[in-house]
Amino acid sequence: MQTQKIVFTGGPGTGKSSTLNALHKQGFHCLKEISRQIITDAQAKGITQLFLKDPLLFSQKLLESRINQYKDAVKTTEKVCFFDRGIPEISAYMEYKNEFIPEEFIEANKKHPYDLIFIFPIWNDIYKSDNERYESLSEAIEIDKFIRKVYQDLGYQLIEVPKASVDQRAEFILNHINYAFSK
Repeated sequence: MQTQKIVFTGGPGTGKSSTLNALHKQGFHCLKEISRQIITDAQAKGITQLFLKDPLLFSQKLLESRINQYKDAVKTTEKVCFFDRGIPEISAYMEYKNEFIPEEFIEANKKHPYDLIFIFPIWNDIYKSDNERYESLSEAIEIDKFIRKVYQDLGYQLIEVPKASVDQRAEFILNHINYAFSK
């Protein structure tokens, strides 16, 4: 049986990581967002925001790491693997910053397909910036538009996660997965 690869996506600060952590506590195989590690590594070298300083370098590091996560998910024997963000979001962020998207990024989007995409909508009540999340709420709203577009352009149907408690969101996702994979 092939592992079902499920992505949590959406603009910054929408509750993806919190929901992923809740599912991880329930024993599910979850792959955390890795851009924070790339950002903190760059900050340790004196670069406050690598994405803002060198979007292409940041994106290349992120692409390599997300492809490695994808390969790890393919190797697992778990029925389901949850990803905190997917490969196509790299292109979405580059489009948001009006950066040229190299062919390797476009090919990676096609070569590494996911089974389901859950999108977490912008939610003003829970949004906050932090040391790695530099975007304002208005920027997060714009980024969300680019993310939705890149996934839809790749042919994915986005499943919108309701604005609810973390536990309710996890339950919504698990109920949807049970329904989707029972067909």
